[in-house]
Amino acid sequence: MTSSARVQLGSSDLSVFPLNLGGNVFGWSADQDQSFAVLDAYAAAGGNFVDTADVYSAWAPGNSGGESETIIGAWAAARDNRDGLVIATKIGAHPEFKGLKAENIATAAEASLKRLGTDRIDLLYTHFDDESTPVEEIMTALDELVRAGKVRQIAASNISPARLRASMQFARREGLAEYVALQPHYNLGFRAAYESELAGVAAEFGISCVPYYALAGGFLTGKYRAGGPAVDSVRASAAEKLAASELGQRVLAALDAVAEAHDVAVATVALAWLAAQPTVAAPIASARTVEQLADLVAFPELVLTQAELDALTAASTAEASA
Repeated sequence: MTSSARVQLGSSDLSVFPLNLGGNVFGWSADQDQSFAVLDAYAAAGGNFVDTADVYSAWAPGNSGGESETIIGAWAAARDNRDGLVIATKIGAHPEFKGLKAENIATAAEASLKRLGTDRIDLLYTHFDDESTPVEEIMTALDELVRAGKVRQIAASNISPARLRASMQFARREGLAEYVALQPHYNLGFRAAYESELAGVAAEFGISCVPYYALAGGFLTGKYRAGGPAVDSVRASAAEKLAASELGQRVLAALDAVAEAHDVAVATVALAWLAAQPTVAAPIASARTVEQLADLVAFPELVLTQAELDALTAASTAEASA
């Protein structure tokens, strides 16, 4: 993999590595030294696109939120590579800055800037839509951050098709900053929620999909098998449930066949399928160790045949049409 492999996010000037490195584990299941090692390996593979959120990882004992941003900021400062990175973070879910009222958007963004130790956020997401706040207020507040130079581009996560369309229509009508990326839950084992309507809205407005849970909480790495050994992971329960289902077993069988044909890991194939879907620009996946990262950064080099893509799609079609 070389640093020349890049994709554009929507109509923006953001050019990113095809794997978006998830920062949810930093400061949670990976301490600072482990996080630095993963980030170093990602950068060495040509990676430049790091995803985090202000709430990561408030749920962990002893944490208050912002730990991941702090680690990423410290790493960028230590490596003096900030200008070569595209740092994406999300606001609206931090315990101290919940919701998307205009004042909260401004305050939360300032807090993220401070923790990241930077003067601009490359891509700022609304983490969860706040339907108690009009889209007009949200988009205007985000546009103000862009005009102030504190944010380069804006994006949305966990939003309904109707609210996404309304947000884009308002922004275009008023000449405001528009969402260039959308971060939905989307993977081989969970397709219907995105494909049913959101994907169409993204395509309509030229928004790039940057899916989270790209590996279904680890299930699509192949390490969770029905009747197989238990996996020591904080996210094991959901993956184990999928592994025990008929859908999960069918998807794994299809992944195994393609992975064997190419002599690559199951995770590599799962990410390659996702990246090949309409509107998808850069799937998000996280790694606690450098060893885990290797299979993730390998996927842009994997070229799947149409027959292989079709077989994977067919294996998961029951979920997509459910």
